[in-house]
Amino acid sequence: MQQKNSPEQNQNLTGAPSPEELEAAQAANEVDAMEALPTLQLQAELLALQAKNTELADNYLRAKAEAENARRRADEEISKARKFALESFAESLLPVADSLEAGLQLKEANAEQIREGTEATLKQLKSALERNRVMAIDPAAGTKFDPHQHQAISMVPLPAESTQEANTVVMVLQKGYLIADRVLRPALVTVAAPK
Repeated sequence: MQQKNSPEQNQNLTGAPSPEELEAAQAANEVDAMEALPTLQLQAELLALQAKNTELADNYLRAKAEAENARRRADEEISKARKFALESFAESLLPVADSLEAGLQLKEANAEQIREGTEATLKQLKSALERNRVMAIDPAAGTKFDPHQHQAISMVPLPAESTQEANTVVMVLQKGYLIADRVLRPALVTVAAPK
């Protein structure tokens, strides 16, 4: 009598999987594919983020280099501005030096010629200072005393009949100077004392 084989035994005998085994394998593959899907998405997101990180790092390095170059160029411009500002100032003083040298070469000059030459040279000097924004502080008598621009050397009592107010300039002993609205040297003045 012949015995019937079970499906497992049939597979073993023929070597081919049974329909139940095929169905089970297909279900397992679907589960594996569903489990692998989030992993693939995560890997794709990771690759995208790494690419973005590389791009941002590159942009950062470029911006940093650009900022450093801009700072270096600004430093060079400031250095050049200082150098050429001094050069311009010195250049404007050269005619004054030339006039002084020419005056010293005159051996037979009289007092009037020396005075005229000195006045012309002083005019050149004042013009050179003004071109370079160096302005005199020379307050008129009666001007209110300004401690930012004036330095009081002494306080002078005024005669009783004087109408000048207290704390005003009586006399300028030495002019002061401003350079671009900044006090280079205050004017030395005497100031009216309170009555």
